[in-house]
Amino acid sequence: MTSKNSAMMQRDLEVIWHPCTQMKDHETLPLIPIRSGKGIYLYDFDGNSYIDAVSSWWVNLFGHANETINNKVKAQLDTLEHVLLAGFTHEPAIELAHKLVNITPQKLTKVFYVDNGSSAVEAALKMSYHYHLNLGKRKPLFLSLTNSYHGETIGALSVGDVALYKETYEPLLIANMQVPVPKDQSESAADEALAILEKVLQERSHEIAALILEPLIQGAGGMHMYHPAYLKGARVLTKQYDVHLIADEIMTGFGRTGKMFACEHADISPDFMTLSKGLSGGYLPLSVVMTSDEVYNAFYCDYNEYKAFLHSHSYTGNPLACSAALATLEIFEQNDILGENEKKRAYIQKRVEKFRSLPNVKEIRQQGMVTAIELQGYDVKERIGLRIYEYALSRGVLLRPLGNVIYFMPPYIITNEEIDKMIEVAYEGIERIIS
Repeated sequence: MTSKNSAMMQRDLEVIWHPCTQMKDHETLPLIPIRSGKGIYLYDFDGNSYIDAVSSWWVNLFGHANETINNKVKAQLDTLEHVLLAGFTHEPAIELAHKLVNITPQKLTKVFYVDNGSSAVEAALKMSYHYHLNLGKRKPLFLSLTNSYHGETIGALSVGDVALYKETYEPLLIANMQVPVPKDQSESAADEALAILEKVLQERSHEIAALILEPLIQGAGGMHMYHPAYLKGARVLTKQYDVHLIADEIMTGFGRTGKMFACEHADISPDFMTLSKGLSGGYLPLSVVMTSDEVYNAFYCDYNEYKAFLHSHSYTGNPLACSAALATLEIFEQNDILGENEKKRAYIQKRVEKFRSLPNVKEIRQQGMVTAIELQGYDVKERIGLRIYEYALSRGVLLRPLGNVIYFMPPYIITNEEIDKMIEVAYEGIERIIS
């Protein structure tokens, strides 16, 4: 590191505790201070550039410092920066809610604002439990899929199944049980998993409030993917057994899977849908819980009946964040983003075929603008992903592997030439660890 980057890194390490990080690693692993971003590139304090191949933790859809989103947020800044959403409202929140109702699956007619993905999951879990309670049913148990991830607050952590995040806090967690996720992307695997789900619901639906799942792609679970038939079957079964279906589309929403929302691949409408990450284009913290009139009406009562949903966050429905989200949706409205993404998906699929020749590559998976390459023959403790991460940074590409899974989830504005570099650097990194 040169003096500018090094000085900034030292000032950071004096005071900041970073997320999902063993801070001792930074005794040897450089911490990259970013000065600015433009398009798919991040720039450090010495002018080095990095392709943001993971959309800065899956949030950035249309590039850094996007002019359309910038202008919308700047205009809002001169009008209203924030107001409480209890007893008050504002135009960006109203307009965004109407747009979300119009583009999400049918029956999702109400929008509850929160401010981050984990909090949206918490709110959805509480809504589901409280809904049943308002109808005179006590259902304290939640159901989720093995290998799932829904966030790191206590409720969200409870319904996840990634041991790295969950094991330490086990005594603090709420009641939850898992059913198997389909083992692969085949329809037969979906059918096998649905058979087990049906058996569990037959036996315990009287105590299960909701099934929560990540539609089609389990993000932090190594980008594991499965067939839409599971979604369709799960929707039929949850309706049959009076159990809510919560679709956690925090990562999969807004075009990542090839459709605007992953649930559309199965043509289903869940009881709850959580949205965040790409919702604001990667600009500001914002999340929502979408739900139905049926759920909403179960809480609609005189205040002294104690059925109201009392859940709040200070920055709920922040006008600046809502304006960023409105600008993001405007880009979708004015451009054929999904059509262009399909062309890029096909190009990526063609370019990653060469990875199959590497002996340490176990599987290549793809769903829309998410591509995963799973390595084999390595113990997680070897931290192969970290070695590839370091190599990619040295070549100007930001990859952030999930254990032994290397994945690409770039901003939608990436060009074929930039895709070529992203893939070539990943290939070289994987190839280097063989020798």
